[in-house]
Amino acid sequence: MIIPVSKKNEFEWANLNAALWPKTTASDALKDRAAGNLPNEYLYYINDEAAAFISLSLRRDYVEGTDESPVGYLEAIYVKPEYRKHGIASKLVSFAKEWAISNGCTELASDCELCNEDSRLFHTKIGFEEANRIICFTMKLEKPELARCPWVEDIPR
Repeated sequence: MIIPVSKKNEFEWANLNAALWPKTTASDALKDRAAGNLPNEYLYYINDEAAAFISLSLRRDYVEGTDESPVGYLEAIYVKPEYRKHGIASKLVSFAKEWAISNGCTELASDCELCNEDSRLFHTKIGFEEANRIICFTMKLEKPELARCPWVEDIPR
């Protein structure tokens, strides 16, 4: 059974998030949800136990390899190890497809890190096609003193 995350079951969901992303805590997930950042979260239950979750979103910005907007986006999917290889992920992805269609989408997209071979294999097995490979770059910036910025000198103080 797939049901939306609510106040009643959000602690189960948060614990599954922490299992998927060990660098975060269940508390982090709950704070993110309370801030309104994760509105499309769903749990999969087996015999009253949360066995899996899926996180979905609608993306209206450019999504690599897509042609339409909005795009349904599979942000995360996790099945507890003891429930894997039982078709739960397939059921969750089928749910994601229906959810995306019901939200006006004609495409469903997802991603994984280049080094995450398990995720890449899962995505291709479940029916996704690889659209592109990218390497993302970041740069830390130091906040300059206002007096040292020549383009700021004209600003009245």
